This record gives sequence, C-alpha cells and structure tokens, in this order.
Amino acid sequence: MTAGTSVDQEARPGKIEARPVRHPWRYVGVVIIALLVAMIISSLVTNERWDLPFALRVMNYKPIIQGLIQGTIIGTVGAMIIGIVGGILLAMMRLSENPVLRGVAFLYTWFFRAIPRLVLLAMLGTGVGYLYPKLDFGLPFSQQITSAFGMSNDLTFYQLDVNSISNGIIIGILGLGLSEAAYMAEIARAGIQSVDRGQSEAAQALGMSNGKAMRRVILPQAMRVIVPPTGNETIAMVKDTSLLSIVPVTAELWYQITVVGSRTLKIMPTYVAGFAWYLVVCTILMIGQYFLERRFGRGFGTTAPGRTRMLGLGSREGGA
Repeated sequence: MTAGTSVDQEARPGKIEARPVRHPWRYVGVVIIALLVAMIISSLVTNERWDLPFALRVMNYKPIIQGLIQGTIIGTVGAMIIGIVGGILLAMMRLSENPVLRGVAFLYTWFFRAIPRLVLLAMLGTGVGYLYPKLDFGLPFSQQITSAFGMSNDLTFYQLDVNSISNGIIIGILGLGLSEAAYMAEIARAGIQSVDRGQSEAAQALGMSNGKAMRRVILPQAMRVIVPPTGNETIAMVKDTSLLSIVPVTAELWYQITVVGSRTLKIMPTYVAGFAWYLVVCTILMIGQYFLERRFGRGFGTTAPGRTRMLGLGSREGGA
C-alpha cells in the first residue's frame, strides 16, 4: 500500500498556479471615460454661457411648472390610459376568431403606425375643427330621413362642438392616445401569445368564461412580457408630449421653455432647464419600471426577495 500510495502521489499533478486573464484595455477605457467626464464637468463649471444658476431659476418659474404638470405629466397619463386600454382591446380583437374584428384591428394598427404623430396632431388640431365644426351623434343620414318623412326631430342624440376642443389639451391627449393604442396592441398581443395555451384551457376546464380567464389567468402572466416595453413607451410618451405645441397646446413644458428663452434671450440656459425636467421625470419612471418588472417577474427563473428563508435556502449573510 505504501508503494501504491507513492505511485499515486507521483501521478497526481502538482499545484496549479492559475493566473487571471489580463484585460489592459478595460483600464484604458476607464481612463478615457474618466477624462471625458472630467472635461464635461469642467465645461459646465468654467463656461459662463451655460449659466446654470439661471437655468435653476427657470425650472421654478410658474409657467414652466404649469406646463410640466398640465402638458407633460397629465398629457402622458391621459394618453397612456387611452393607449393601454385601446391596445388591450385591439390585441384581443387581433386574436379573435371573428374575421371582421381581426380585420378592423389590423386596419387600425396599420393606419396609426404609418402616420407620424406630429402629422396626426397637426391634422387633429387644424383639420378636424375645419371639417367638422359640429359633430352630431345619432342615426346616419338623419337630416335626409327626417326631411323625407316631414319629421321635426333630426334623430340626433348629442352634438359636440369640435372647435371648442380642437386646439386644446383634450384633442392632444386623444391624438397621442389613439396613436399609442396601435403600438400597445402589438405589445399586448405579444404578451398574450407568450402565455402557454394550456393556461387558457385549464381556466376553461375550471368553468371560467373567456373574459374571466383573460383577466384572472392570461393577462397576469402576460404582464411579465408587457411591462418592459410598456415602460419604454411611457418614457417615450413623456418626450412626445413636446409635440403638443403643434395642436397648439400652450400649457406644455417645452412650449413654455421656448417662450421663456425667446423673452429672456438666454436660449441655452433655458433649454438646460427643460432638459433637466425631462431627465427628472424620465428617471422617476425608470425607477418605477424597475420595481414593476421585479414584481411581475417573480417566479420566472428567480426567487422572490424575502422568500429564501421560507424555502429553506438560507441567504448569503446567514448561510445555509
């Protein structure tokens, strides 16, 4: 046994002195990035034309705050509500077995995805009020029918004064929401199709209707796929509210920024104030998107926070 043991020890390899692979270009990249950041900070501090104190004062101007709340925040919330609700309905129509519903949903998404939002808002802001000063809701050809039969009523249920809203925030939110619904329809459709068909079959086996199965089973699982692009669309909508000035909507952040810049003749500092507000709003939305993704991603390849002890897996701090 002594001879065999010595042979085994001689056959075994010696101590392996492994060295990590060197990555010198990583350090070069870090140095270059640090130099660029230092140059940017130096430019902001030493170049008086930035006029950062004035930019901070502009951020607190009452018209700027009003434009931020009414045009940017309320506009984004209203447009995304219309877009998300309309997108889910369109996605369900696209997945329907009814060919008419599928055709209507396809035509809607084709039309609004092909039209730029700037062009759409310009048409809604100027063209709708010109073409339809008064919009009647009732039976089609009601005036012709009532005149033919000698009736006094024109079978109109409700009349909307389009000119009163064609150049305001309502028509702007409507235009952005209708455009967003076309994109949200494709996002929702992809999310619904990502759920295994067996889930809907199991829900039907339990006696759920199609609508209840969609609300209670399909959509909660589809949210894992829907939330990330929806967050991106919301952030993009914050920036697209700057297009409302074409309607025109005066109570909007970037419109007020341009007005203040033209009046004070300090264009660049005023623009910096607008950049800062967009950065603040979009950063808050990104943080919210991060936590929503964590919530709806629970159970898909990761363990939910705070449940490791319940599962008996321990933790890095406490050990197994």
